[in-house]
Amino acid sequence: MEAMRQGLPILVVEDDAALREAVCDTLELAGQPVLAAGGGDEALQVLAANEVSLVVSDVRMLPMDGISLLKEIRSRLPQLPVVLMTAFADVDRAVEAMRAGACDFLLKPFEPQALLAHVLRYRLPEKLDEQGVIAVDAVTKNLFALARRVAQTDTTVLLSGESGVGKEVVARHIHRCSARCAGPFVAINCAAIPDSLLEATLFGHEKGAFSGAQSAQAGKFEQAQNGTLLLDEITEMPLALQAKLLRVLQEREVERVGGKKPIALDIRIIATSNRDIADAVASGHFREDLFYRLNVFPLLIPALRQRAGDIVPLARHFLATHGTRAGRAGLRLAPAAEDALQQHAWPGNVRELENVMQRAVILAAAEVVEVDALLLGAQRPVDPAAAATMSTPSTAGDDALPGASRQTAELREVERQHILDTLAAAGGSRKLAGQRLGMPERTLRHKLRQYREEGFLKS
Repeated sequence: MEAMRQGLPILVVEDDAALREAVCDTLELAGQPVLAAGGGDEALQVLAANEVSLVVSDVRMLPMDGISLLKEIRSRLPQLPVVLMTAFADVDRAVEAMRAGACDFLLKPFEPQALLAHVLRYRLPEKLDEQGVIAVDAVTKNLFALARRVAQTDTTVLLSGESGVGKEVVARHIHRCSARCAGPFVAINCAAIPDSLLEATLFGHEKGAFSGAQSAQAGKFEQAQNGTLLLDEITEMPLALQAKLLRVLQEREVERVGGKKPIALDIRIIATSNRDIADAVASGHFREDLFYRLNVFPLLIPALRQRAGDIVPLARHFLATHGTRAGRAGLRLAPAAEDALQQHAWPGNVRELENVMQRAVILAAAEVVEVDALLLGAQRPVDPAAAATMSTPSTAGDDALPGASRQTAELREVERQHILDTLAAAGGSRKLAGQRLGMPERTLRHKLRQYREEGFLKS
């Protein structure tokens, strides 16, 4: 039996005090920290106050039974693995629980080794550090140490780095470690909002300030009061608006569009860019005075290839998170797959790594994720045997496609079938399907509209 590792505790939920104590003793003797609850309501209170790696719960409990608890956990913490304990007479309910998102069930009475085997198999494999981040590589540890130091002040922070390195993750970490952690964290992507709407979105507007302004609206600055405002991709902001932003930063007050009364601000500003801001200043696309106003504490976030020690821990974390959401919480990486991840260049950084692990959840033919399921690089085609179980047959046109194009088409078919199967399993609920897929509901809605137009989904 593999040695148990210290990490996040396991929550044991059992209304029989003797059995609860026995299960807890078994886990503690194996070196695993444990939390205990005597029922479903108490368990939800424990989960609200603690981070855990796995829930082991009885099915028959009053007033909230194990399946009701499971459904509550799925709605609140979709990534958290749940194993249910049940008597032989409740096997039908155990099947219902599996359909509702349980990882597995233990049939009573069970041996201690069976319990420990389930724990090793299903618990979240990577523990986030005490600040809630995965930082294994020395470079990343140093980055987050600097972030925690600046978090203790109200200094403006400028985060730079390639696209996908995790700039918002660092920004949220700074907020979480600061004295403003109880206040709001408000993020706005300056590149995602049309220029005509960006000013009103940032600064807010009064009723009648422009056509369509039927009521007054607080902007992002006001919404972040007593907290942190993240200005993502700041170099994409129009020059005219940069001048107004500079004044807000200097005066620490904002005036709504169409308003006459300045509103005092008490916020921390964090800005990000995936471009070299000095180059943007030199080319005339970014104001030099605004650059110096933002560049008080610059932090460069290294690319993933520059912190190779984080690759496998992050991959395991993403595999556990997305695998659990998709009802495949037992997935784990084969040693060869981990080696392949380490050797990949990761031009898309952490975002690309997360995408690869989401893809692996779909393509993995068994519990162990092999190299082929990672689909790293255009030279790796979708495994036809795996695709046949999840995808619709290729069209004649797709058969004629060259390697990379055929790979894209096959992968699109696999994704489509997986999404439609998940939607069907969720009873047609887009919200629930989105949670299980780890996909924003807006993105899911767009894909379903596309499938409907292509004839794969009935209206």
